[in-house]
Amino acid sequence: MDFGSINWLAVGACVVVSMITGSIWFGPKTFFPIWWKAIGKTEKDTPGGDNMGLMWGGTLVASLIQAVSMAIMVNFMGGSMSSGVSPASGAMTGFMLWFGFTAATSLTNKLFAGQLKAWVLETGNHLLNLVLFGIILGAWR
Repeated sequence: MDFGSINWLAVGACVVVSMITGSIWFGPKTFFPIWWKAIGKTEKDTPGGDNMGLMWGGTLVASLIQAVSMAIMVNFMGGSMSSGVSPASGAMTGFMLWFGFTAATSLTNKLFAGQLKAWVLETGNHLLNLVLFGIILGAWR
């Protein structure tokens, strides 16, 4: 792994994009109410419980880990394509990582939990973020 080839400003932009898209995707007027019900929660339940700092801090750290990992994979996978690293190869990298790992592994969990609707909503957000990360990291060299 070559951490020296990572554009840390682009990684930071990916983290910001992730927080924005997540806030919109799971906003009270978009998919949050449907998702909340799909995971078996009621209006009486509180998102994040008593520790909102842990919830948001963990979300930020997870987003950073994803962005750094995507930067490495965009450089690796894009570098192995004839067109090289580009927004298109970055988007394809994001899609393939989502399809092969995020969507596939989380599907098993949600099928056994009987939460297929939650899976669609959750992985939709991950797909959006990983493709956007790939575009940003492929473009911002």
